[in-house]
Amino acid sequence: MILIQAEIETKKLRFGRFRAVFLIFLVMTLAASDAGVKKRKSHNPEGKNYSGGPPVLWIDPSDIASRNLFFGPGGEQHQPREPFTFLKEDHSGSNPKFDVLDRDGVKWKVKLGAEARPETVSTRFVWAAGYFADEEYFLETLKIQHMPQHLRRGNKLLEADGSVRHVRLKRQREGKAEGDWKWKENPFSATREGNGLRVLMALLNNWDLKDENNVRVAEDGRLVYLVSDLGASFGTTGLTLPLQNARGNLKAYTESKFIAKVHGQNVDFGTPASAPWILFLSPDFYRRFQLRSIGHNIPREDARWLGNLLGKLSPAQIGDAFRAAGYSPLEIQRFSEILLKRIEALQSL
Repeated sequence: MILIQAEIETKKLRFGRFRAVFLIFLVMTLAASDAGVKKRKSHNPEGKNYSGGPPVLWIDPSDIASRNLFFGPGGEQHQPREPFTFLKEDHSGSNPKFDVLDRDGVKWKVKLGAEARPETVSTRFVWAAGYFADEEYFLETLKIQHMPQHLRRGNKLLEADGSVRHVRLKRQREGKAEGDWKWKENPFSATREGNGLRVLMALLNNWDLKDENNVRVAEDGRLVYLVSDLGASFGTTGLTLPLQNARGNLKAYTESKFIAKVHGQNVDFGTPASAPWILFLSPDFYRRFQLRSIGHNIPREDARWLGNLLGKLSPAQIGDAFRAAGYSPLEIQRFSEILLKRIEALQSL
C-alpha cells in the first residue's frame, strides 16, 4: 500500500514538473510572438498614410433583402468567361492554386481542393452583411488551354483532358495591395462594425484567422479592409486532423459549438478554437492558441446588431449562396437551417 501511494505521489510530481515546464515554454513562446508583432508594427504602422485614402471596412447594405447571393459581390456580369488560358502556378498557401486568363483578359486565381466550395459561400454572406469580399465563382468543371502536364500541387486533381473539377475562381482586384492588417491592431478594432466582422467569422466557422489572410487594397479613393481568404469555413471551429474534415464539412458544422459562453454584456464564440493538443510542440499550436481571443469578449449588442442585419436575408437567399457552390439539395437545406438558427441565436442575445 505504501509503495502504491509512493508511486502515485511520484507520478503527481512528474506531472507537476511537466506542467510547469510546459507553462513556462508557453509564456516564452507567446512573449516572443508579441515581440514579433511589436516589431512588425513599427515597420508597418497602422497609422501610415496609405495612397488608398481613408480606411473603410463596412458599407451599409441597405439593399440586403434584394441582394443576389447566387452570383455574389461580382454579380452576373462579372462571371468568368471561357476560354481560359493557363498563366502560372501559385505555390503559396496550403491549397493547390494557379492563375488563368479568361477571354476578356481578366485574371483569375483558381483554387482546387476542399476550400473551393466553402470559400465561395462565405464571400456571399460577408458581402451581404456590408463587408468587402472578393468576387468569387464556383465551377464544376474548368477547361484550360495550355495546361501543363504536371503541377507541383494538385496534379492528382487534373483530368486526362487537362480540365479540373470543383474549382473556385477569384477575380483579381483592380486596386493596389497595401499589405495585410491585424485583428488586434486596426482602425476598427473597437467599433461595432469591427466586432461584427469577428462575429461573422464565428458564424461561418472560419477558424483560419491569421493576419496574413487579411488584406488592404487601395481602390476607388479609399483603403479597403477585407478578409481575403475565407476557405477554412463551414466545418470545425479550429484546425483539426485530418485537415480535409475541417472545411466544408456538414457534420462538423452541425456538431460544432457556436456560442460558447455569455458573461455579463459580452459573449464568447467557439470559433476560432485552439489546435489539437497533439500539435502542442508545433509553433502553429501557439499561434492558434492566441487566435482564440478574436472570438472572445465581444459586446452582446454588437453581436445582436449583426444578427438583426443578417436576419433580413430570406431562406431563399441563404439557399442560393450554397447553391452557387455546387452543394447538393440536401446539403443546401441542412447548411441553411443551421445558419438560420445561428442568426436567430444572435438576435436573442
